[in-house]
Parts: sequence; structure tokens; C-alpha cells
Amino acid sequence: MEPHSCQFVFKGPKQNYFPLRSPQQGVSPVVEVNAVLAMVVRCGSSQSIAMASKKEDNSDICHKCPVETWPDKRKFICNPKTYDYLSYETNIIALAFYFISILCSVETLSILTLFIIFRDTPIVKANNRTVSFILLTSILLSFLCVFLFLGHPVDITCMLRQISFGIFFSIAVSSVLAKTITVCIAFNASKPGSYWRKWVGEKTSNTVVIICSSVQVVICVIWLSVSPPYQEYDMDSYPGKIIIQCNEGSVIGFYFVLGYMGFLAAVSFVLAFMVRTLPDSFNEAKYITFSMLVFCSVWIAMIPAYLSTRGKYMVAVEVFAILASSVGLLGCIFVPKCYIIIMQPQRNTRKIFFDKVKS
Repeated sequence: MEPHSCQFVFKGPKQNYFPLRSPQQGVSPVVEVNAVLAMVVRCGSSQSIAMASKKEDNSDICHKCPVETWPDKRKFICNPKTYDYLSYETNIIALAFYFISILCSVETLSILTLFIIFRDTPIVKANNRTVSFILLTSILLSFLCVFLFLGHPVDITCMLRQISFGIFFSIAVSSVLAKTITVCIAFNASKPGSYWRKWVGEKTSNTVVIICSSVQVVICVIWLSVSPPYQEYDMDSYPGKIIIQCNEGSVIGFYFVLGYMGFLAAVSFVLAFMVRTLPDSFNEAKYITFSMLVFCSVWIAMIPAYLSTRGKYMVAVEVFAILASSVGLLGCIFVPKCYIIIMQPQRNTRKIFFDKVKS
């Protein structure tokens, strides 16, 4: 072999070979290879090298890879892009959300069963047990709607995930608001000749839940009618990946849903904070205050994180917010009651209730 001569062999389709000319007399092979590498750098990030055999100077040109493919590191071959979404099979975050949702759903169902068994006790009957059952059911459905956010998104799941999340959470927050209003009315009606006495009863609480939830349903129906969410493929955000995600359709509709829930939560928080110190052994106002504080904190923190991410990470942020706020409602409002029912049944009596009110 003559000095300074070299040969390169590339394995792959013939049309994707990188042509290297033999070094000229007196030119170092290193210089020749560096010149070739410089040509590779000049190609765009989505382009690959292919030989232009019809050109007389035997030079190379850059060819753009098809939209669903991406060049390998050497820029010789266009490989298929990988699909990216919050998958059960490949993503540990999706598995964690899956098991957390199941665990929280079982816990919520257990609390609901406990309340049904002890439905005639004072602690369950306080502040309208029907609203308590509605609140527990809506929290349970909120945990279950997490499954719509996991796995391969399609058009139907894209629509159902946001609509179900918006409606279930609105029912939950409306129930909390109804409980808060019940506490306010009960203590204002205790004064002689009070105007509020005619509003005492389950009818007022049930009406608040129905009206406030119906407003969210109307918002969701308008959103679906004007511009519903749909599946889309994002091929440009991450090199070498095709992100399968849900487009919200109407961003205004999505933020109307969030904004209305935030309005209900803010009203509940303010009312509960005002009546948190009223004397009642079964007064839920202080627990509602904490639950709404957790709820608002989670969703306020979620919005900038949601806007700054894309793809599966954006979905993960929303799922985390759903789980965290649902756990906040369940833990702050119902866990103290469960503790009294199970661990301190002597406090769950009418005598204790009336003694506390008289004092």
C-alpha cells in the first residue's frame, strides 16, 4: 500500500454511503477527512448525506429527511422518529400515577362506605350528609378520571379527560361551598327573629350544588360545541421524537373551566375563613379553610409549570395537580371525621353536640 493512502468501508444501503475520494498526491489523509467532516457539519439538523452520482465532481449534497424520520449521528441514514407520550409500558411516572390513583380511589370508597354505615350519627348528619356523599363521589370520580390522561391519547380521550376533570372538580368544589354556606346560615339563624331561618335545611345546600355545577356543565358544552380538544402530533418540539398529545382546541374554553373552579374555591375559602372560629364540635369550616388553601395553592403553582412544559411532562403536571388537590379535599375534610367515628365514638353523640353548642 502506498504511503498516505487509506480506505473506508461503510455498511448500509448503497445510496447512503458517504463517498470518500482518495487523497491527492502530497495531501495528508487527516486533512482530507477533516474536510469531509466539515461538509457534514454544514448540513442541517434534520438533513442527511446522500451521494449525488450524476455530478461530474463526485460531490455530496444534503437531503432533508422525511418529516417522520430523523438522521443518525453520522448523518448517513434517516431513522424513524420515536413516539413519545405518557405510556404505562415505558414511563415510571405513569405507573406511579396509576397506582396512586387506585390507592386513593380505594381509600375514598372506604370512607364513603364508612359514612353510609354511620349515616345516622351526628357527625355524618352535620352540614348535610347528602352533600357529603356527593362530595365523596365527586372526589372518587376525580381520582378515576386520571386514567384518561394516561396512555396513548386519541380524540375521544382528549375530549373526555378535560370535560370530566372540569365537571367532577366543579361538583366537588360546589359541595364544599354548599357546606360552607350551611355553616354560615346555621349560626346566623340561631339569633332570635333571624331572617336566615327560612334558608335552613338541605334544600339550600342541594340547590347551591346543582346551580354551581350546572354553570360548569354549560361552559364545557359550549367548549365542545365551538372547538373541542383533539389529538395532534408534535414533530418539531423535540429532535428525533414525535409527541402524541392533546390539543385543547379552544384555549379560552380550557381557562374558563379552570377560572370558574378557581372562583368557586376562592369564595369557599373566604366564607370558611370567616366562620372558622364559630363554636360547634362538628363545625367543618376550619377543615374547609385548610382544604381550599391546599386546593388553591396546588392549582396556582400548576399554571406556570403547565405553560412551561410540553408533551408528556405537561400531562404529568396536570395529573399531579388533580391528585394533590383531591387528596387535599379528602384528607382535610373527611379524615378528622373518620378519626372520631373509629377512634373516639364517644364524641359522636347528640349529647356532646348540644353541650358544645350551649357552651
